This record gives sequence, C-alpha cells and structure tokens, in this order.
Amino acid sequence: MKGKILIIDDQFGIRILLNEVLQKEGYTTFQAANGVQALDIVKTHAPDLVLLDMKIPGMDGIEILKRMKIIDPEIRVIIMTAYGELDMIQEAKDLGALTHFAKPFDIDDIRGAVRKYLPVHLI
Repeated sequence: MKGKILIIDDQFGIRILLNEVLQKEGYTTFQAANGVQALDIVKTHAPDLVLLDMKIPGMDGIEILKRMKIIDPEIRVIIMTAYGELDMIQEAKDLGALTHFAKPFDIDDIRGAVRKYLPVHLI
C-alpha cells in the first residue's frame, strides 16, 4: 500500500482531478468538501497525508488544520490556496503545514510534493 491521502476542497472539479491523479499513482484517496467531512475522515481513516484548501465556506482551512492537529498531532498537511494570502499561509505553516501550493497548481508539482512528504515507509 502506498498511503492514504485526504483531499479537502470545496471545488468538486479539483477534488476529482486530484483524486484521479493520485489513485493512478497507487494511493488510496478520500475526499471531503467541508471541515465536518474532513474531520470525520481523519478520525475514521487516519490519512497519511492531507491536501487542504484554505478557502472553504464555513470552517476555513486554518480551523480545519487546528482541529486535525488535535485529533492527530503528527498529521502531515499540504495546503492549497487560490489567494496570495501570506498571513494565512504563514499561520498554516506555524500550525505544522509542510508546504503550500497556489492555485492553479501544476499537477506534477503536487505529485512530487506527495512523494516528498508521505511518510518514508509508504513510498
């Protein structure tokens, strides 16, 4: 098994794209459109890596990240944002996010980051 990846984004198209690409790479994927779904998946499936959009209606990415860290302090998170909000990116990194991507992103960059940041025993 190559690892479990949780994709959190309110945009259906982005979830489908990432899901398709990562499944082709051999990963098990989970999708969440909001914070409630995301936290339920973290509790139930303990993903090895999370791709988290920062701009989600309701519970935003920072709040989701804080709550995921309570459930699993070691959870690995890569953030995605469509906005150049440096303060939000910095806050996410202060909370333990590994890196970030600005949308629109290059799918090959995402593939590389997933390989780089997944726990070594899963590669």
